[in-house]
Amino acid sequence: MKKECRFTEKELWEKYLMLTKELLKFIDQQEIDMFLELVDQRQTVMEWLQAIEKPEYGLTPEAEAIRNEIKPMDMQIMYKAKTWLNKSKRTNMAVRSYDIAGYAPAGNVFNREY
Repeated sequence: MKKECRFTEKELWEKYLMLTKELLKFIDQQEIDMFLELVDQRQTVMEWLQAIEKPEYGLTPEAEAIRNEIKPMDMQIMYKAKTWLNKSKRTNMAVRSYDIAGYAPAGNVFNREY
């Protein structure tokens, strides 16, 4: 079920900018759960912006300035998210390399927690 938008076009652009800044902050802090929640919120704001039939504010120089401010932050977010994902994959591979489930059953007895 889609949420109904109750904001003006200008407010939506300001919210999009604010969410972008927060995304950058939380990816820097490695707060991935909050980062993903904000990604969903920003996606909703973008859908509301795209649903506007006759955008007026989006064509103004003020909105262009907001978009120009967002672009470099988006690039940083993408770079940092890819870096985090690659690091996470390497960590998972390293953890799995120590998994001895397929080997002698005697080894599993020592790894149990009682």
